[in-house]
Amino acid sequence: MKVTEAVPEFAEAFGFEEFNRMQREALPALLETTANVVASAPTGSGKTALAELAICKTLASGGTALFVAPLRALTNEKESEWERFEDLGYSVYVVSGERDLNPRRAERADVIVITPEKADSATRKHESARYSFIAEVDCVLIDEVHLLDSDRRGGVLEVVVSRLRRICDPRIVALSATMSNVEDVAEWLDAPPEATFAFGDEYRPVDLETGVKTYSHGDNAFADKYRRLYRAIDLAEPHVREDGQALVFVSSRQDTVQAAKKTRDVLAERDVPIGARGEYDFHTEASELANDTLRQSVLDGVGFHHAGLGKDDRDRVEEWFREGHISILFSTSTLAWGVNLPARCVVIRDTKYHDPLEGETDISPLDVLQMLGRAGRPGYDDVGYGWVVCDREDADRYRRLLREGKPIESRLAEELPSHLNAEIAMGTIRDLDDVMSWIETTFYHVRARSNPEAYGFDSIRDRVRTVLETLVEDGFVETDADLGIEPTAVGRLASKYYLRLDTAARFHDLAERDSVSVESILEAVAAAGEFDSVSARSAEGDAIDRILEAVDLETTLEDGHRKVFAICAASMDDSVPSDLRSDAWVIRQNALRLIAALSEFLDRFAGPRAANLACRVEARLEHGVSREAVAFTAIDGVGANRAVRLSDAGFDSPAAIADADPGALESAGLTEGVATRIAEAAGDLPRIDVEWGSFPEAVEVGENDLREVTVRNRGGGARVGVRVTVNDVEMNAKTVYLDGETTVPVGVFGAPDADEVTFTIEVSFPERPLYPVRSSRSVEVR
Repeated sequence: MKVTEAVPEFAEAFGFEEFNRMQREALPALLETTANVVASAPTGSGKTALAELAICKTLASGGTALFVAPLRALTNEKESEWERFEDLGYSVYVVSGERDLNPRRAERADVIVITPEKADSATRKHESARYSFIAEVDCVLIDEVHLLDSDRRGGVLEVVVSRLRRICDPRIVALSATMSNVEDVAEWLDAPPEATFAFGDEYRPVDLETGVKTYSHGDNAFADKYRRLYRAIDLAEPHVREDGQALVFVSSRQDTVQAAKKTRDVLAERDVPIGARGEYDFHTEASELANDTLRQSVLDGVGFHHAGLGKDDRDRVEEWFREGHISILFSTSTLAWGVNLPARCVVIRDTKYHDPLEGETDISPLDVLQMLGRAGRPGYDDVGYGWVVCDREDADRYRRLLREGKPIESRLAEELPSHLNAEIAMGTIRDLDDVMSWIETTFYHVRARSNPEAYGFDSIRDRVRTVLETLVEDGFVETDADLGIEPTAVGRLASKYYLRLDTAARFHDLAERDSVSVESILEAVAAAGEFDSVSARSAEGDAIDRILEAVDLETTLEDGHRKVFAICAASMDDSVPSDLRSDAWVIRQNALRLIAALSEFLDRFAGPRAANLACRVEARLEHGVSREAVAFTAIDGVGANRAVRLSDAGFDSPAAIADADPGALESAGLTEGVATRIAEAAGDLPRIDVEWGSFPEAVEVGENDLREVTVRNRGGGARVGVRVTVNDVEMNAKTVYLDGETTVPVGVFGAPDADEVTFTIEVSFPERPLYPVRSSRSVEVR
């Protein structure tokens, strides 16, 4: 069937002219009905076109399509690929964690591409103006729905889909690589039999032969890595000699580079005839690569690919691999999930990887099958070959996986307390009956009914009741006399920031303490359950000790949590030693999310003063600047470098920047235009004056006199905490949005046991890294 016959008005949105057999069989369900569709098909068989057909159906009726991509890196791929829809006059918009959300663009978009995590965030906050677009989608396309079985992301995807069905009841089109229980997914999504497809290996464009190759595991992990590499090269070499290509998956970005370097040497020693050093045009194109190592490598027919490469470099590598200029390509798993880049031979060199938050981790069975599914080039190969290289102890497990496949399981039970708390915090669950109604909308319930022994189907109601009782006992939920269920403030904050419940409890405990310090803030974050799996290698111990000695901070934390504490402390001064940098970025990003949550806990339960301290710690952690420079990061357009320059130039506050002569700012290393913009931005920040008025200089013993002190803001409006103390003892406090002035009562009294009484007004900023403004008056007691 020609594309122009099936969807004439959208023909230019497809990258081919004719649908294949698999696409033809699914086409009527997608275009001629509005039923939910579930389709399972081998990797490389053209599932993306099914999603595009569903998008065409949605756009033709004036609706909005939401495409849930399995990885953040793939949202960018889809954005580029679907420029074809843009050319037809439709807008495509990506919502992911690496971009600032533009609510107006999201609301107007015809096709929205989103990650499961951002979809979770949006659906939790769908009643807000910022995320209201999520409630207006008409069709939800789930790419690689077998992610339901992912340890860390499966539960998120499951609750997002159930929540979307409750919020806006869209059409669901779920696509997957081959899975053995497609009927369970269809039952969950209410896809009728005529819209449920389980396309088998006979629909693969190229036959696939798979197998397991073993090596003997030694004591040296570095040596093991090279044993596996030589094994992979041995498996790839025969195909490369016959003008085939090999795709080798390794565990990290750095490993792609190192493996490519070593492979170039090995292939040269073995005199394998690959490479294009004699091709002038290719040599010229390669010289334009931004990555120096890649530039040298591709000329020898060996490349590498990972999400850390620039987009132009990645695009060139993919193009050259398709054209045959690159014979062996080393990659991380991103290529398996996103780009359609088949090879005659696929080798999984690494079945384990190091996760900064999880330690040494097995790649998931889903990833293994996804990677091997890339074997076989349609139009070039009759057979594709896929190999798993693993330790002898793991061989039987992988052989069984390749032989039997894997049913998709639900992971919701593992995270049931946090997801149930989120639903209660949203207000969608108000009693136990609501809880059970919600559970019945999940894939967990379907799999439990399908496999009652493994899931304990008969005990689900008791299990859910126990989870609910625990939420009540731990202070996340409260019940009333009518057995109604309501979220507490702690429960709402835990849901808002996607915290583990034990972390939320820890943050609440800190907020209830009498005082909060930099150490206690860092310790609460570093001790969070989100970092439980961080490991401290023996070689890192000295670096951790040096950090803690240098920053003069103490902690009772141990092992991985102590490492997190040290990395956070060092990041505040941008002084993370090289020994810890490989894990530092991921740890710091997670710590920033947690400390933002902790700031709100402190604001809610301890007050704006404590929240302001956390806000300053957060800014130092993000920018890596000193205590003296951190306030300047509150100025729009000022990052770490400019904040340090301004501090070194002798400025002591953003207010001083706003009042400064332009020449003084230029002397701090700013250009004239930048100096002008920064001075204007500094003027938009709050500027506080405390006017004591006719405050007395003396008071008689036993006398009481109530005065009012004016706090005036001459800058931009802001929420502030105003605190009155006498001799460092709090008299009263209030939190207001100050855009002008406010007054605070100060009771002046003559204490019989004091010669002098000192009154202090402190104004703090719970949402900005500005230092508190303090003003004091001393009164003589006669």
